[in-house]
Amino acid sequence: MRAGGSGGQNVNKVATAVQLRFDVKRSPNLPEYIRKKILDLQDSRLTKEGIMIIFADRHRTQELNRRDARQRLFEIIRNAARTPKHRIKTKPTLSAKKKRLEGKTKRGSLKKLRTKKIQID
Repeated sequence: MRAGGSGGQNVNKVATAVQLRFDVKRSPNLPEYIRKKILDLQDSRLTKEGIMIIFADRHRTQELNRRDARQRLFEIIRNAARTPKHRIKTKPTLSAKKKRLEGKTKRGSLKKLRTKKIQID
C-alpha cells in the first residue's frame, strides 16, 4: 500500500504504508478482562468481527511503519491492562474547614467595601 506524506517521488513508486490487523476476539494470548476492555472501546479501528485495524504511514520506510503500527497496538493493549487506582474517600480536616471559612469571610468583607453607600438626608 502506498503512503502519503514526505518522500518526494519515492512516495509514488514504493509501497511503504502498513496495515496491521489483530484479531482481538480470537487471540489466545490476551487475558479475558483485557479482551473485554478492548472490545468495549468505541474505537473506529475496531471492526464488528473484533479485528483491530491499525494503518501506519507516518514514515518513509516500511520497516519504520511496521514498528509504528506494532507500537500503537501495544499502547492500546497496555492502556486496556491498566486498572484505575482505587480512591480512598477522606474528609477535610478541621483546620482546612476553618481556613476555608476565614477566606470566605475575608473575601466577603472585601466585596462589602466596594459597595456604594447612599446617604439620605
